Amino acid sequence: MDIRYSASPNDVKRYTTEELRKEFLITDLYQPDTVQATYSHVDRMVIMGIMPVNEVVPIDKGIDIWHNFGTDYFLERREAGVFNLGGPGVIVADGVTYELGFEDCLYITKETKEVTFASKDKENPARFYLASTPAHKVCKTMFLSFADANKKPAGCEENANKRVINQFIHPDVLETCQLSMGLTQLAPGSVWNTMPCHTHERRMEVYTYFNLPENNIAMHFMGQPQQTRNIVMQNYDAVISPSWSIHSACGTASYTFIWAMGGENQAFDDMDNLLPTELR
Repeated sequence: MDIRYSASPNDVKRYTTEELRKEFLITDLYQPDTVQATYSHVDRMVIMGIMPVNEVVPIDKGIDIWHNFGTDYFLERREAGVFNLGGPGVIVADGVTYELGFEDCLYITKETKEVTFASKDKENPARFYLASTPAHKVCKTMFLSFADANKKPAGCEENANKRVINQFIHPDVLETCQLSMGLTQLAPGSVWNTMPCHTHERRMEVYTYFNLPENNIAMHFMGQPQQTRNIVMQNYDAVISPSWSIHSACGTASYTFIWAMGGENQAFDDMDNLLPTELR
């Protein structure tokens, strides 16, 4: 498990490209039959990439649970959301089987002891993207197909940011402790996400980008509004956004991204909106 500690915005002003990437960028999430995990001390978010090919992969494979979490099993005091970004897959959570197609989602509640991941076709393996936050009560494990999501159109073609925000793990859809997740699809020809951008002092956020055509990138913008920086993102990369940082991107082609949030509240209008002309 890769451990990322909190970074001061005053220090980040002086980071080199390599230091920015080491601190905030998460790469190589999908390795055959492994759990690739990153633990961020920003709101204690955990990001995992799980790509089962020849094996059924348990959620804690290769992770020292007691050393990293002080618990007997991973979800003893945590909740998790999982999206499938690959071929057809199967998740078994405490004996209940859930089949996930491309862009389907599963919310897994606190106190789920055993979770395993498998692919239906090793030639087209599932790519399970998981985000987990601490949790204080048991909710209900729930499967959400792409059709189940709340769909919120946003942006316009004139600003190259026409998109649909698909809310999956969201207070209007199901109950969770603090985790919120969704999937935003940009329309063909649109390349900007979350612009005009914002910060939210009481929540952190992680983005992961996918559906980027081959040889294309997303330029992810971060940092304090008057001290912006950029990180070059490739397909399936993820990036940590502390509460003090903007989080926006422009791609060389249209793409999709998943947002995952944790923190003090789940109020989606609790943000500090910024005009593009305010950025520096």
